[in-house]
Amino acid sequence: MSSSIPDTIHLMGRQARAAAYQLAQLSSERKNAILRAMAAALREATPALLAANALDMAAASNGDAGPGVAASKPLSAAMLDRLRLDETRIEAMAAGIEQVATLADPVGQVIDSWQRPNGLSIEQIRVPIGTIGIIYESRPNVTADAAVLCFKTGNATILRGGSEAIHSNRAIAAVLQAGGAAAGLPDHAIQLIPFTDRESVAVLAQMDRWLDLIIPRGGKGLIETVVSLARMPVIKHYDGICHLFVDAAADPAMAVSLTVDSKTQKCGVCNALETLLVHRDIAGSFLPRVAAALRAKGVELRGCAATCAVLTDVTAASDDDWRTEYLDLILSIKVVDSVDAAIAHINEYGSHHTDSIVTAEQATAEKFLREVDSACVFHNVSTRFADGSEFGFGAEIGISTDKLHARGPMGLRELTSYQYRVRGSGQTKGVGGVIG
Repeated sequence: MSSSIPDTIHLMGRQARAAAYQLAQLSSERKNAILRAMAAALREATPALLAANALDMAAASNGDAGPGVAASKPLSAAMLDRLRLDETRIEAMAAGIEQVATLADPVGQVIDSWQRPNGLSIEQIRVPIGTIGIIYESRPNVTADAAVLCFKTGNATILRGGSEAIHSNRAIAAVLQAGGAAAGLPDHAIQLIPFTDRESVAVLAQMDRWLDLIIPRGGKGLIETVVSLARMPVIKHYDGICHLFVDAAADPAMAVSLTVDSKTQKCGVCNALETLLVHRDIAGSFLPRVAAALRAKGVELRGCAATCAVLTDVTAASDDDWRTEYLDLILSIKVVDSVDAAIAHINEYGSHHTDSIVTAEQATAEKFLREVDSACVFHNVSTRFADGSEFGFGAEIGISTDKLHARGPMGLRELTSYQYRVRGSGQTKGVGGVIG
């Protein structure tokens, strides 16, 4: 391992820790002013950002992943689109930063407070986590999203983006830091690792002396790598294997609408539907109706034996299909005997992300909501609503399939910890307990 990589990243860690202590002292008003300055700086730097992105686009189109990384196949059209910046997308980044400035600051919020019989006054207060590492792939807008959400909550950030977006990421991070500095942003509050080598991921993940939390955003391979290496807590988002169960008491029209929306409104995202479960009592009538609507949208269907008996031209599903996040216009369908069978299937094959039931029976819905072990459980709602902005958070850093410390869409609150502040009048643990 080259000594320059660990030396540089550990220096960034020390600098981030120093910045974090300063960030924790900033008022909400100061943070919001800094955010507005960042947004203005992004707009002003649009020509430079487009020029940097053009370098990434050219390299990605030719299969050159970036400095220090072996050449590979050119990126697909979909991946190139994720990588591309234009004036509209830069404006969207700037507008997003201004939106974050309008959100309520959770830092300093009193979560709870109480008085003890001995006179101690105790408060539980939201505080920044401290220093957060973000490892992500492809989309350069994540550089801005992650940095400003962490900053709003008083956290210093070390970013490690994908090699295919290195020029864009460097440019965005530099503009955010410089633009914010003019309004009072502490030095090194936002840092981007300049290396694209894979060893930089290992160094960052093992830097527990300086890093309080690491958040990987990307494919399953990246997340598993970070989890295997990390010496600090990891908030992760594994597969989005989302289910929708159509109960025997479901309104058929609603069930078709929710199925089609969950699967096709945007199929390449983590909250898109991957498996449809249908109650056996309505399978004969419902499956042809929903299949026609899905096929009209170009969806490939794969079904269990009972599904294939009704829809004779459907591809037979394998056991792997129940465990697959397609991120494509492909849907697996299974007929189940009851809500209990649907719940059992979801808890065995799901990824604990988002699962929904369609039913008019409130008791059945409550049973589903209570017993499905997922971050988001819905009743008569498209799975596509598992999103921080749809929850009213304004913005999100990602969707966690963990149970600690955050679960589901992660907004600003999930980027904070808490501390106890105890005030007294000289209380001691000795005899008497109170002085004076």
